[in-house]
Amino acid sequence: MTKIHEQLYHKGREIFDVVKRISDLIPEDDTPLQSVKEFMQSDALLLSVKVKGVEETDLYDLNMEAATIIRKAARDLMIQNHTLKMFGFKYVDYFDIVRELIEEYRLLFIQWVTTFDPWNYVTDRWGLFNPPGVGPNGPYSGEDLPDLDG
Repeated sequence: MTKIHEQLYHKGREIFDVVKRISDLIPEDDTPLQSVKEFMQSDALLLSVKVKGVEETDLYDLNMEAATIIRKAARDLMIQNHTLKMFGFKYVDYFDIVRELIEEYRLLFIQWVTTFDPWNYVTDRWGLFNPPGVGPNGPYSGEDLPDLDG
């Protein structure tokens, strides 16, 4: 695991821990806020799980897929304070801590993405995570890969 990979993973764990502490303040009998709690904890967990999941691969397409999921989870988590406020969560101001941590995470994330090697890839037949100039019908990086179109 590279240093930036490790830093990103640990910052993700820190965010999860803070989200867990804040969301544990949600009353158990408040059904709408309990749903928000589940979404928040799930999004927060993805920030470290997806980083850990790709630590052993250096394939561009897999790293980009994980990065996309992480970005969505972080952005969704970033705006949960609005939902908490809408449902009357008493301690919504604590969520500012999460927002500050996500900003720190975002800066590490930017550095992490620059470590991806765009020329170490398997063609993404869906066309989303190929390096620049490689289309969905581009060459695989290996000749013995199965036909994913059939």
